[in-house]
Amino acid sequence: MTEPADDAARRLAAARTRLILDYPFLGALALRLPLKPAGRWCATTATDARALYYNPQWIAALKPAELQFALAHEALHCALGHFARRGHRVQRRWDLACDFAINPLLLDEGLAPPPGAQVLPLYRGLSAEEIYPCLDDRLDSDTLDEHAWDGDDGGQGGTGDGAPRDDAGGGGRAQGRPTGAGGDDNDARPPPLSPNEREHLHRQWQRHLAAAAQRAREAGKLAGALARLVDEGLAPRVSWRAALAQYLAQTARDDYAWSRPSRREGDALLPSLRSASGDLVVAIDTSGSIGAADLAQFVAELNALKGTLAVRTTLLACDSALAAGAPWVAEPWEPLALPALSGGGGTDFRPVFDWVAQQGLRPDALVYFTDAEGTFPARAPDYPVLWLVKGRAPVPWGRRVPLA
Repeated sequence: MTEPADDAARRLAAARTRLILDYPFLGALALRLPLKPAGRWCATTATDARALYYNPQWIAALKPAELQFALAHEALHCALGHFARRGHRVQRRWDLACDFAINPLLLDEGLAPPPGAQVLPLYRGLSAEEIYPCLDDRLDSDTLDEHAWDGDDGGQGGTGDGAPRDDAGGGGRAQGRPTGAGGDDNDARPPPLSPNEREHLHRQWQRHLAAAAQRAREAGKLAGALARLVDEGLAPRVSWRAALAQYLAQTARDDYAWSRPSRREGDALLPSLRSASGDLVVAIDTSGSIGAADLAQFVAELNALKGTLAVRTTLLACDSALAAGAPWVAEPWEPLALPALSGGGGTDFRPVFDWVAQQGLRPDALVYFTDAEGTFPARAPDYPVLWLVKGRAPVPWGRRVPLA
């Protein structure tokens, strides 16, 4: 390494040691990332969940406390599995959502953010999945670092050609940042993760997260937001589509019945095929907090589920009262169409549940698409309720699944 690179390596090693002493949980995670100087493709720092790459010139410009922040930032990306959770989301929006989820936590821990770190108190306490739908594609922001786990193939992995990418998601594209160390050996961008690597590293980082949390708890140095983050990171994540499909699959299926046939059919007891269709009530919050594009995507996903499960769907729209023209019913063989909706008043969830009770219905599930900011019924009904929530508001009962 050249002299600037040697100096950057020493400064990072010292910052990591200090991080271990002051913040054992974050320091233990940072120790899992080998430190590697990077070339022109990396303007600040980067990670691909295999290593931490850094620009020596950028490292030289930071204070020791800011170096600790940068190390912890990369370690949390890996420990929380951000490289494995994007799915089919837009890469740039997902990268920003991950930074918005991590940075307020580090700030609350007392770490000093480097210049260019995105910190919005609005998103404090939210996961990347919850932040993502709140972001606009036109948001003019850059991530602090380079998320090198994705490539040009849409994040599904691949071999990669190692060439620098000018359009890589976010990371270190702000004007005025260093352009890299310029060393030929470090100029090659690491290849994106293959699907097998992504899965293997995710399991590996889950083990690192659990081990670091256990040691920090034993030392009495893991509490508050970071402790909750660990619990969420180690809990299995279920999308709302999977949760809804789980409810419906229990009833909307073809199965065999072993009821005794009529005596006129003979004495043999043979299985007979029976069909049952699920009954789903869908409620949409039209108070103005849910955009038309979100509604359209939601209905498209429901129709995709209807294509695999026999589901009768009853659609209701409500702000402070049920929308005129409701309900709209789609039989199992019919696609659910989104009617012209208007709203904008306050949010009251009670009219939907009152209507279900008045009709004497007991659906297999009721799914409510909302921001969860409104007046709830005092008691939960005797059927499953799935709250698909855009935002951070809690629900008093039922199953809350963040919009993702």
